Amino acid sequence: SGEQELCLQVGDTVHILEKFEATFPMSFYSLFVAGSQQEIIIPADLPLVQELGATLREWAQIWQKLFIALHSSEERTVQQMAYSLIEYRSQIVSGTLPKDDLVELKKKVTAKIDYGNRILGLDLVVRDEAGNMLNPDRTSTVSLFRAHETASRSVDDRIQEEKAQFRFVDTITGLHTYSLFMNLKNFVCNIGEDAELLMSLYDPDQSEFISENFLVRWDSTGMPKEIEKLNNLPALFTDLSSTDLMRQRLFLVCQIIRVGSMELKEGKKQTGGLRRPFGVAVMDITDIAHGVCKVQSASLNFFTCLLAGLFVTMKLLPGDLAQVRKDYPHFVDRSTAIVRKMGFPEIILPGNVRNDIYVTLLQGEFDRGKKKTPKNVEVILSVRLIGQSKLLPSPLKAIFPGAGYDGITEYKSVIYYQVKQPCWNETAKVTIPIEDVCRCHLRVMFRHRSSQDSRDKSEKPFGMAFVRLMRGDGTTLRDGRHDLIVYKVDVKKAEDAKVYLTLPATWAEVEEKEKQTGKPFHHSGVIPVTKDSFQLATLTCSTKLTQNVDLLGLLNWRSNTEDLDQILQRLMEVEGSEIVKFLQDTLDALFNIMMETSEKDTFDTPVFNALPNIRILISLKAQTQLKHSIIGINPLKLTGVLNYYVGHAEEPGLTERLYAALKALKYLFRFIVQSRVLYLRCEKHCNTRIHSAFPSFGGYLTVSLLWQGHYLACMTAILKQMDDMHYSHYISTFKTRQDIIDFLMETFIMFKDLMGNVFPADWMVMNLVQMGVFLRAINLYSDVLNKFFLDKAQFELQLWNNYFHLTVAFLTHKTLQLESFSQEKRNKILNKYGDMRKTIGFKIRDMWYNLGPHKMKFIPAMVGPILEVTLVPEPELRKATIPIFFDMMQCEHNFSPGHTFETFENELITKLDQEVEGGRGDEQYKVLLEKTLLEHCRRHRYLSQSGEELALLLSSLLENLLAYRTITHDESPEHRMSCTVNVLNFYKEKKREDIYIRYLYKLRDLHLDCENYTEAAYTLLLHAELLEWSDKPCAAHLIPRGDGEHVWTQQELKERLFQDIICYLDKGKMWEKAIELGKQLAKMHESHMFDFMELSQLLKKQAEFYEKIMHAMRPQPEYFAVGYYGLGFPSFLRNKMFIYRGKEYEWLEDFSLKLLSRFPNAVRMTSTAPPEENISNSPGQYIQCFTVKPVLTLPKQFKDKGVPEQILNYYRTNEVDQFQYSRPFRKGEKDPDNEFATMWIERTTYITAYHFPGILKWFEVKSVSMEEISPLKNAVETMEKTNEKLSNLVQQQACDRSLSVNPLSMMLNGIVDPAVMGGFSNYEKAFFTNAYIQAHPEDRQRIEELKRLIALQIPLLADGIRVHEERTTEQLKPLHNRLVTCFQDLREKVEKQYGVITLVCYFCFPCLGKKKCTVYASDSISASFTNSSLLSRPRDRRASVLSRSDEDNRIARKNRKEWSVSKSQNLLERQSDGDEVRPYAQELFTHFIFLLLFLFPCNMH
Repeated sequence: SGEQELCLQVGDTVHILEKFEATFPMSFYSLFVAGSQQEIIIPADLPLVQELGATLREWAQIWQKLFIALHSSEERTVQQMAYSLIEYRSQIVSGTLPKDDLVELKKKVTAKIDYGNRILGLDLVVRDEAGNMLNPDRTSTVSLFRAHETASRSVDDRIQEEKAQFRFVDTITGLHTYSLFMNLKNFVCNIGEDAELLMSLYDPDQSEFISENFLVRWDSTGMPKEIEKLNNLPALFTDLSSTDLMRQRLFLVCQIIRVGSMELKEGKKQTGGLRRPFGVAVMDITDIAHGVCKVQSASLNFFTCLLAGLFVTMKLLPGDLAQVRKDYPHFVDRSTAIVRKMGFPEIILPGNVRNDIYVTLLQGEFDRGKKKTPKNVEVILSVRLIGQSKLLPSPLKAIFPGAGYDGITEYKSVIYYQVKQPCWNETAKVTIPIEDVCRCHLRVMFRHRSSQDSRDKSEKPFGMAFVRLMRGDGTTLRDGRHDLIVYKVDVKKAEDAKVYLTLPATWAEVEEKEKQTGKPFHHSGVIPVTKDSFQLATLTCSTKLTQNVDLLGLLNWRSNTEDLDQILQRLMEVEGSEIVKFLQDTLDALFNIMMETSEKDTFDTPVFNALPNIRILISLKAQTQLKHSIIGINPLKLTGVLNYYVGHAEEPGLTERLYAALKALKYLFRFIVQSRVLYLRCEKHCNTRIHSAFPSFGGYLTVSLLWQGHYLACMTAILKQMDDMHYSHYISTFKTRQDIIDFLMETFIMFKDLMGNVFPADWMVMNLVQMGVFLRAINLYSDVLNKFFLDKAQFELQLWNNYFHLTVAFLTHKTLQLESFSQEKRNKILNKYGDMRKTIGFKIRDMWYNLGPHKMKFIPAMVGPILEVTLVPEPELRKATIPIFFDMMQCEHNFSPGHTFETFENELITKLDQEVEGGRGDEQYKVLLEKTLLEHCRRHRYLSQSGEELALLLSSLLENLLAYRTITHDESPEHRMSCTVNVLNFYKEKKREDIYIRYLYKLRDLHLDCENYTEAAYTLLLHAELLEWSDKPCAAHLIPRGDGEHVWTQQELKERLFQDIICYLDKGKMWEKAIELGKQLAKMHESHMFDFMELSQLLKKQAEFYEKIMHAMRPQPEYFAVGYYGLGFPSFLRNKMFIYRGKEYEWLEDFSLKLLSRFPNAVRMTSTAPPEENISNSPGQYIQCFTVKPVLTLPKQFKDKGVPEQILNYYRTNEVDQFQYSRPFRKGEKDPDNEFATMWIERTTYITAYHFPGILKWFEVKSVSMEEISPLKNAVETMEKTNEKLSNLVQQQACDRSLSVNPLSMMLNGIVDPAVMGGFSNYEKAFFTNAYIQAHPEDRQRIEELKRLIALQIPLLADGIRVHEERTTEQLKPLHNRLVTCFQDLREKVEKQYGVITLVCYFCFPCLGKKKCTVYASDSISASFTNSSLLSRPRDRRASVLSRSDEDNRIARKNRKEWSVSKSQNLLERQSDGDEVRPYAQELFTHFIFLLLFLFPCNMH
């Protein structure tokens, strides 16, 4: 079925040549009309349907990329837009829509396409009035430009509306205002009386309500008061900002108030209508606010009643009230209660007028009076309006207890039964017309309520308080808590505002009056003050009422014009949050001041100074941009001040003001432009005055910038109308040759500046029309160059140079790079305009060859531009232009004194590195470049060899650069490092130090990112090695990027590099290498620079490094051999083996997992043997990984000397390039009694290209050798390693008492107890028999060596058992006793068969702090002395030692060098005959040993 399948996408054109039955359903395709002769397919679909198909194909590719890249939000956006277009397309092709509906649908489709293209970065589509795409061939250039302008403006206008359809709640941080929709479905609670439900939003962390109440009234039957709203009581909490939603916690709180009698019990004559607390419910809605849960239905359980429940649904909606009503009309309608935020939103739009005062009844304390129990206090709040004719208070219906109900005249609080200090915390909203606020005040009455109706009727108010809403200075009552004075109620006087408004309302007023008069307050009013207290709080949310005196002064500036200067100055100190509330009024006041005082310029400057301050405050605190309807002020008043500031910028007093103005420059220009539109309707006058308005900005703002697009469109239109004759005639009008030169120079520069840089990038049609017109002009100007400026006498180098740079810029312009476009867009351009790059590229080639002998003038300047041309991925263009390189080589070879092309070669390498790193070039280019150059060079008589070398060199360079560029985006830093090293090695061989150093620092940065400090140090050392210790100035290419401003000498730069290297080595714990470099630096400071202060610091640092070597913990790294086999690996890894240096504490399994994670498709080989050819040549990936051991290369200064382990350990894993891997195998038949006799070792030695550590953590294996180790030789090596390990372990235990003794116990037990490991008895059975000796006479010397090693093990064991005895605990004593018993038997056997070897003690002075003694084998001590000293301390012999003279010690020191050799090369000697050693020397040595034992009894072993 493969060949029979037809892969189609939506919108593909299908040309049906012949139709059979059951081909595929007709519903899946549309028929097209096709001509039978010329086969010109004319689709039958409407043009808009074809555009829909093309758009969907283009969007589908972007959709797929977004899906793969996991950009979920953008992917959903494209998905929804594509589905919309598919739906529109189906409606259009159905043919069932009426004409009017089809026209309307076309508008929707084009709007959707244009919007989608804009947000996806695609091209703008220009259309006619009917919505059809414009044909640029049938449209004038100017009309096409205007169509682009119109289309761009239309998309910008529509894009704001379209965005609302694709907004998501989970991106809340990008929006400013939100609304929370809640629908109360049901309330279930058995109260038995009427109830009020008050729901609001609450922040538990701040302990504050952030919204007003949503009020729902419930009747005693358990149904809502408005029965028609059953199961549907919607409310919308508005004005919520992103800050509100991102609170740490947000709760929905519901308070239930019972309305009825004082107590829930049966009885007659109970007082009714009392508001009593009943219960509260809380629900955590944080997830909804944060967008984690988009829609939620929930039930809330009340705390005080078990059989209660509240059922609500909630959804977070983006946008303010107007936006939500527009976008979600099915949620928000007229019946929805609007619940406002107790505060302002982040955006306060013009026309958003609000005048709300929230009053919260806080708490009070009331005297019982004559009652035995505290009062049941009810607070009655009302708003009183004072008439102008009579001072008679009249109540207003201005109090709103909750959203959803109309205002009331009196608000009655909840009653707490017999509570002396009730806390209400009830909030009600007071809304008063703005013109009446100054005449209103709040009055609070206090009344005791009785549970019995008969008593309650006789209760009168016992107290009264009030507070004015407007202060004496015209500002509104301050936000916050107010402590009111409670007056005793006289009913007649309490109703007379003339009486009580003359009294102080709050205790704060009393304190202020006391401060003014200096006398204590003495109330002598007609209304007495009670002992009661009461507090309330207010919060003003008004865009008309301000609490700031300075801002109020500006708003009322007409009443106080004489202080206008001070008013404007004080405005600068007003907080931004206050200005935001009154932004419209503030700006109106400022511009009114400027206009109404237009005859004078007195206030122009203060008003101008205030504008930047206002805009800056708004941008910092409101974070929004507002559009204002600015009155028609004369813009020259604003521009005059701005022009004065710019022209006098150097004056000290104007600097800060100018700086503030420049920070808000874009806002100022908005004001200026808007005012110009309103003030000057005449466009001509506007154009002529713009220069006079901004003379000081002449260098920055020009009219040409404003009209550049129109100018270019007109110029393109003119050039498009010109034919060849017009061009020829125009050139002929120039009188002199210099006029032609000037014209062409200016034209070439202008073309290059205007080319694709004026019109927006998405104006594809306009840009291509411009490029096509320019191409034709350039080709015609080429003929002028050939005609007038080619011969030797009239050649103009700069003119030709400008021409080449123009044509290269044209060819490489982003507008023409078809490979970067989608297939759909590529086909459109090719069908309409062709590939203009080929046309101009061929012209460049022809013009180059026309230069003749002038070519040398363009080398090397034109190497880079021509390289850019050849790198364009168009095969025909590359084939035509790459031969220019050979022509340049030939030209330089012919004209240079040395007959080389070195200049061309160096320039090409430099530019090639830059271009490939910038993303150009590919494998096809590498192949074509090598092939073309080789073909041309091999045919040349003199360039055959050197040219071929260059061609192969460039091919190799391109291979490395392409691999480096490809791997740059690889997640594996190791791969990036490998490619970087390959590139820098190439440049090192070519001695291109400038590029070499650049890649060195790239490698260093990679190492630092991976914390490979040692490798970073060695990388930086390569740069330091290029420098000398001299005062020569550094060449520019030797200075790293970022340090080029400083003038360095080579010595200064090298010293700085050494300091950095030493720092990296310290971090990498490579203190030996750091000391080595520090010594070089110290020598320079001591002998050449004479900087002793710096020298002292270096020596201190060296001392610190020495101490770290001896004391710091430094784990030894493991080394791993890794082979990459198979053709599936990159070229720099394929079928190669590397040695890797592991990190600290990195073992084989961890390393293998990390290695395989980079190649998830690779197979790990289980064998360590070299792979077969079928694996190496397979297309797959096979990885071989195993641990190898470095081969110690001991420095010369340490040979034959006693060296501490801490020093030797460094050289065991560093300064190495040889590694070994041993694999056991058998030869011959297996001996069932002793397998050691046939156990051979296959030892493979790997030698790497470089020493470790180095600039990489791995190096390639350059040579591999293999040898077979016989069983006897293996036994000798094993015994040597065992003795060395035992010696090291004993020394460590003796030096560091904090170490656990368990490793020593295990090793001693494994050696002395034959039942555990068999000991060396296996060697005796295998190699010490007469049969083996007779069969292998050549092994006699090694057998003797093995016996000496066995004998040497006895004194080492004795020393270990002595140390073990010192460290043994009570739990280990049984084990120690067994060790001693086994050792006695073992020693007796060994000494009997192999003789006695004793250890000569030599104290290692550098280890005094470690209490360490290095021991060596010797035959100079008798067996009797050895036996008595191995397990006991000869303390009783100290006295005789003390009698010895200092001569003994002198002789001992003299002979110390003769006794000492490296511990890894212990001297193994058989017991000597007595006549070989003089008696007095033996005695002298014995006394020296006793002296050491006496002085350091606990240090010797």
